[in-house]
Amino acid sequence: MATGYVYDPIFLEHDLQGHPENRQRLEAILRVLEQYGMLERLHLIPAVPIAAHRLGRVHDPRYVEKVQRVAQQGGGHLDADTYVRPASYQAALMAAGGLVEATAAVLDGTVENAFALVRPPGHHALRGKGMGFCLFNNVAIAARYALEERGLDRVLIFDFDVHHGNGTQDEFDADPRVMYISTHQYPHYPGTGHWREIGQGEGRGSTVNVPLGGGVGDEGFASIMAEIVGPAAWRFQPQLILVSAGYDAHWDDPLAFLQLSIEGYTAITRALRDLADELCSGRLVCTLEGGYHLDALAYSILNAFAVLLRDPAWQLVDPLGPSTRDERSVAEVVEQVRRVHTLTRG
Repeated sequence: MATGYVYDPIFLEHDLQGHPENRQRLEAILRVLEQYGMLERLHLIPAVPIAAHRLGRVHDPRYVEKVQRVAQQGGGHLDADTYVRPASYQAALMAAGGLVEATAAVLDGTVENAFALVRPPGHHALRGKGMGFCLFNNVAIAARYALEERGLDRVLIFDFDVHHGNGTQDEFDADPRVMYISTHQYPHYPGTGHWREIGQGEGRGSTVNVPLGGGVGDEGFASIMAEIVGPAAWRFQPQLILVSAGYDAHWDDPLAFLQLSIEGYTAITRALRDLADELCSGRLVCTLEGGYHLDALAYSILNAFAVLLRDPAWQLVDPLGPSTRDERSVAEVVEQVRRVHTLTRG
């Protein structure tokens, strides 16, 4: 079956010169995908603006109106980090709508899996507040669509952005139908995501945070995938896996201090693909979040598509190579998270 991708030129129009989250990120991705002939192997899923009722499941209408108003007035800032340009409102509607369309295509069987190359990103956005470069919470909107319109009972969201997805966690904190698993540098922006945060009420236990100190790299993430993400997913038995795919945990990213390589990111994608195969008939949908080293971002996504396509002849493309620094052990945090969530080794 085909692998889908979402892209629209409107995503380039959300742009502020000098800001780390700018149009060059997508331009670099598209350039590398075209260079290696990857785009022609993929099924384009057109983006459409998110419907108001779908957006309203996750965001307060007054906040949506505020974003629209700021854009119509020529742009501005929602906070010190989060900008709005004249085209940002439309781009944000298309980003959320594009991810819903990718989710629909996977659930319909039009494609086996998909990656939404959208921006602005979303996982920090709260119901009534944009923050952390994010306007609307794309992955939360897609999860709500799957639950409320497609009859799913269990959706897993895995977030490997280096920053904790506080908006996504907040949205599903008390909802047992969504398991949210996050790996992130801690303490780091936005300051949430301690392992003690496990959900509330009926959702208690369905939030799994893996807070990491600086220096964790490929070996540490391999351990986390095998000892936390895999067992948690098997216990939850998701019908769909959504991925907040941020590439700012790369060793050369300017905004954080983890040590993943492009090879390490590719291993994460492979592990997620295998989990989707084992648990939910391959239903896997990724959406772009962070990642601010252009080559690390673009080549990680190139290799991710090769994994999603199940290309047996693909040779890893990594112009940056591995980190030269020693890795920090994750043994202590892995054991802590496993104990809190009573995860057993398979």
